[in-house]
Amino acid sequence: MGMNKTFTQKVQDIVRKIPRGKTMTYKQVATKAGSPHAARAVGTIMSHNFDPSIPCHRVIGSDGKMHGYNRGGVGAKRTKLLEEGVKL
Repeated sequence: MGMNKTFTQKVQDIVRKIPRGKTMTYKQVATKAGSPHAARAVGTIMSHNFDPSIPCHRVIGSDGKMHGYNRGGVGAKRTKLLEEGVKL
């Protein structure tokens, strides 16, 4: 099952709207994009995102943990979220 452009586009649009200081889980993003069981696909899309207008660091695991960040790893993701006022 390949990811079609519309799902990727929806995910990018949803993540683009996550405000500073807030987070969403991969599952919440997948559900809002219309595919509640596609959390891993959301993770894949975020891992390939290098568009600075899409704040992929604001997408976290349902367990509240960081699960990778393609711009410096989990430590960089945590630092960025703390700077934005997210309580981790």
